Formats: sequence, C-alpha cells, structure tokens
Amino acid sequence: MVYTLFIEINEIGAIMKAEEFKTFDEALETLTPHQRGLVTAHLHKLGHVQSVTPLIESRVLSSPACPKCGHSHIAHWGSASGLQRYRCKACKSTFNALTGTPLARLRHKDKWLDYAQQLADGHSVRHSASACDVHRNTAFRWRHRFLTLPNAQKATRLVGIAEADETFFLESFKGKKQGMGRAARKRGGKATKRGLSDEQIPVLICRDRTGSTADFLLDKADKEHISAVLKPLLASDAVLCTDSGKALGAVVREMGITHRPINLAAGIRVVAKVYHVQNVNAYDSRLKMWMQRFHGVATHYLSNYLGWRRLVDRNNRSLSSTAFLSAVLGINYVQQVTVT
Repeated sequence: MVYTLFIEINEIGAIMKAEEFKTFDEALETLTPHQRGLVTAHLHKLGHVQSVTPLIESRVLSSPACPKCGHSHIAHWGSASGLQRYRCKACKSTFNALTGTPLARLRHKDKWLDYAQQLADGHSVRHSASACDVHRNTAFRWRHRFLTLPNAQKATRLVGIAEADETFFLESFKGKKQGMGRAARKRGGKATKRGLSDEQIPVLICRDRTGSTADFLLDKADKEHISAVLKPLLASDAVLCTDSGKALGAVVREMGITHRPINLAAGIRVVAKVYHVQNVNAYDSRLKMWMQRFHGVATHYLSNYLGWRRLVDRNNRSLSSTAFLSAVLGINYVQQVTVT
C-alpha cells in the first residue's frame, strides 16, 4: 500500500486526474500512523528537491557557459540525477549545473536547504547532523564543501575611509591525532604563553564605511606580510584608519596613501569626528563572540569560518536557507528571485 502511494506521490508533479486523486485521498485514511509518517517524510523530501532543483538550474540559465572551456554555445543533453545535462558545442564536453562547483556529485539534495539553514543559524556539526538526519562526519564534510565559495567572496577593493586591525586566534590542531608537537588541548584550551606569541595566528581585518569586508590569514603580522595583502586592496585615494600598530603604519607610509592613526592607548577614540576604528573593532568583537560556540576552530579550516562569518554579517545575521544556498552556489539571490 505505502509503495503504491509513493508511486502515486511521485506522479503528482504531473497533472493528477480527479478520479486518481480521489482514490489517493481515500487510501490515505487507511494508513497506520507509521505509514502516514513515511508519506509525510516523502512529501517533505519531494518538496525540498523541487525547491532546490530550480535554484541549481538557474546557475546555467542566468549565465550559460561551459565550465571546461567557457564557451557560451551549449545545448540540452538529456538529464541525470534529477538535473538537466548540457553539451558544449565547442569542446563537446557534457555537464550539469553543479559541474565545477563545490557541491558537484554531492548527494541528498533534499537535505541541502535544511543544512543551509543550519549554517545560516550557526549551529554545531552535531546539531546540524541531528537536524538533517545525516552522520556527523557527513555534516562536517558538507560544512566545508558549503563554505568553499563564501570563503572566496570577500571585498577586492576598499574605497573612501577604510579601517584595518589585526586580531589573533589560538593555533589549533583540532581533529589531528599526530604531529602536533605539543600535548592536545580540550575544547579550544588556552595558550601556554601570555600575550602574543607563535601560538597565535594573526588575521588582518579590513572594512570600509560601506561595510565591504576583507580578511586575511597571515603567517606573521609584520610589514612584509601585511603589505602583500593590503596594497592590492586599497584604492589610491583611500584614507586608512588604524590603531598605533607599527607594522600597519609602515605599510601605509610605503603605499603613500592618507593615514589616520588612532591612539587608543591615550584614550583617543575619534579624530576629527570621522576617523576611527570602531567599525572594524566592532566586527572583530562580533567575530570572536560568534566563534566561541565552536570551542576552538582548527587553523586549517579557519579561513572557511571567516568566510562563513562574512556571509552572515553581510546579511545582518538573518539568512534564509535559500539565500544561504544561493551564496554557496555562487548565485545572486536577488537575481534568483527574479528568475523564479
């Protein structure tokens, strides 16, 4: 009985005749509570697949191009795994809308929206695994597949008044069993040395007054490493506000742009009513507070978490599952709403 209903449910996507629907409706009344649960779960799965598939397909519809050669002349070439396949007329390769993306060949599309919502809400791996009914190892792998593009989506140019500051995260080998060179710490732990040391991983945070944000993991917080990331980022007419850090000041002088150092140690917070580092410091504070829920983040994956936080912060910490999945797929969500 349940198997027959599932077949009928799968055919609802087509136009079900009135008599067929009446038979289907009457059959529902004979189901046991367990069977009703199975039907409900199956309908929920179908609903999510039907929501995710148009979102995925919009990648090709909005920008048709072969992921191998970039040629725009492509043709439909059958379908597989519920997705339209295409064939490039130039290089003859076949592909679908997920080819070349971090989610290529990933299964269980019916759970992607639920998992995207878990990321949007900032839940742990175990919580996400339980909510989406997947193994915790699957939830962990999905997390970093989903965060691949958000990690790369950072500001490439800051204009006007910009702010920069270094923040530090304790080096972590979380998940590693051997080759750490020290005893394991529990749930994040604490540094063995006071203040800044080689146990701390420097991260440079840069923001302008429009909210555009870029962050960089540095090998060292010195002039050489800061200069390598800051020079391509700042417009030539930008004004950079920093604290009294020597390395940042040396880089700005070398670049020849206007520098407004803020002497926080002397109690100075704002210069000339507009120059301050409160914007970037507030972002640092939100980032650190948000990170605490993970009880230590492996340094190997830290850049993914920085991209995750940028995405959440960019959307005022209120993201729908569809908006988050759009970012994961590299789709402009506003454009997607227009297409559908």
